[in-house]
Amino acid sequence: MSQQMPDTESLKAFNEAITDEFRANDGKVGGQFEGADLLLLTTTGAKSGQPRVSPLAYFRVDGKLLIIGSFAGADVNPAWVHNLRANPSAHIEVGNEPSEVTARELPPDERDELFGKITAAAPGFAEYQAKTSRVIPVFELQPAD
Repeated sequence: MSQQMPDTESLKAFNEAITDEFRANDGKVGGQFEGADLLLLTTTGAKSGQPRVSPLAYFRVDGKLLIIGSFAGADVNPAWVHNLRANPSAHIEVGNEPSEVTARELPPDERDELFGKITAAAPGFAEYQAKTSRVIPVFELQPAD
């Protein structure tokens, strides 16, 4: 049972609206993400070389800043995963604090351990994993040197 791919244009408009609201309100947004820990991740497009902004939930687990490539359980990774794999240097905004980071994709053992802690705090991510045959990737964002 495969998942529908989110419509690219709808997703783009949705992300732009959240991004605008985030920047206008020091990182606070309403709707389905009200009260969630969100950051804006700016990656470099793997093909285009253009900056790409994605609003994402983040988690702090064991002192690590983590983001999850769930794409709501779709059978493909979100574009930002592909972009980070091609170029792990990125820019984030947490609240009104911008910073440069380097993304590190967690190896399987570490990913499994931390994913369990994430799903304990946010059970929706376990539901997303159950919907897809791919292993949902988890990235640690580390301050750039």
